[in-house]
Amino acid sequence: MKILAIGRNYAKHIEELNNERPDEPVVFSKPETAILKNNAAFYHPDFSKDIHHEVEILVKICKAGKNIDERFAHKYYEEIGIGVDFTARDLQSKAKAKGLPWDLAKGFNGSAPISNFVSKSKYDLSNLNFSLKKDGVDVQVGNTSMMLFSIDYIIAYVSKFFMLKKGDIIFTGTPEGVGPVKIGQRLEAFIEGEKMMDFEIK
Repeated sequence: MKILAIGRNYAKHIEELNNERPDEPVVFSKPETAILKNNAAFYHPDFSKDIHHEVEILVKICKAGKNIDERFAHKYYEEIGIGVDFTARDLQSKAKAKGLPWDLAKGFNGSAPISNFVSKSKYDLSNLNFSLKKDGVDVQVGNTSMMLFSIDYIIAYVSKFFMLKKGDIIFTGTPEGVGPVKIGQRLEAFIEGEKMMDFEIK
């Protein structure tokens, strides 16, 4: 399986990082070794002094497809989840300043904690509330209605370049409120008020 992720998909997050607003989705990837499951602890790596949390709605691809028409994109996923795109902001800033790829900043071991996946059928994916608490305090609160590019558009877009396969996971972008994590803190992630993740930074 592969992990594809969308950057700069919420306007206020773009503003908080002083990035340019994209005309098309900004796509990057993470290796399978980035995944953390079952609320496993995230171990803060020693190569970065500025690891940021970025909470995101996830979709899991349920069948193979490429060059998918946006009208049919909904047929390619049945489940959603929530995850954290951990980002070594100091490494990313250094790479961006030199026009270099973000792989080290985004794809390091454990940088993609994910929840269990649940059926999308009970949710309105165009108006879905999700959030992240750090030590019990809301730090990121988002709604998919604020996305620049919808889930179906994202699937259609990335399928032009990458054949999507069953089990692939797409991170759909993060709202504003990203910030650093420190050893000893606890993160909790929610979809429509239901706790989906609860794990510690070690």
